[in-house]
Amino acid sequence: MTERARLDHTVINVQFEMDKAQGQFGELGFFLTDRGYHTLGSINHLMMFGTDYLELLGLPPGAENPRKDIAEAPVGINGLVFKTTDADATFAHMQALGIAGDPPKSFSRPVKLPEGEKDAAFRTVTVRPGVFPGGRVYFCEHHTPDLVWRPEWQSHGNGIQAIPEFVIASNDHAGEAETFAKLLHSDVSGSGDSLSVAITDAQITVMTPAAYAERYGALASPMAGRSSIFGALVFRTDSLDKIRAAASNTIDEAKRVVVRVSDFDAVLEFVE
Repeated sequence: MTERARLDHTVINVQFEMDKAQGQFGELGFFLTDRGYHTLGSINHLMMFGTDYLELLGLPPGAENPRKDIAEAPVGINGLVFKTTDADATFAHMQALGIAGDPPKSFSRPVKLPEGEKDAAFRTVTVRPGVFPGGRVYFCEHHTPDLVWRPEWQSHGNGIQAIPEFVIASNDHAGEAETFAKLLHSDVSGSGDSLSVAITDAQITVMTPAAYAERYGALASPMAGRSSIFGALVFRTDSLDKIRAAASNTIDEAKRVVVRVSDFDAVLEFVE
């Protein structure tokens, strides 16, 4: 039996405002890696956890021929990325489902280490645009995981340890959940307005817009005429008091704290 997929990372598109994003996420208690420069022309900062991470992805000001998937996409949560050890096999699986995008693509970025600079290398394969209208869904094959998951980058002032849940609001929540289940070798659980697709150590929650608005209230991202949005990232922390000390504009409850990073249309939910 094929194993269920595992989350690799999530992505927030910050377009040309990387300096601002770096400052705001740092103020929330995240430790950000040094700025990375991809061979594809994009730039990033990572917030590394135990087996997954959050990526701020953007473009340098004045970039010529910038990546359209960044420059023309709205700011906010726009990437959901799963692990693969074989991008070609994953591509074949997508083809069998009729949802494959382009063939696997290789790229790299230099990483500065005390012993010198090394290249972190990746191979990614993406679901065809539009299958999941809320954003990009793809798989990443890490050739150099030791250059990504490093202990010195995995300790955060806000105590974050993992991303246990990814929340989507969709006008076709049942259909999206079923497609995710087929893609991720999983199944759909729950009923009514909120459905779950289990992955290893985490879950994808696909909700109706009404259920999403009820969960996040005034901090919910607007649908703004879109049929589906990547609505929230859920983080596990070792202490909610740490995020309470760092954040404002929150929903503060006994078992969770919700923060909205308004400049980047990102809803972040913290749980213990």
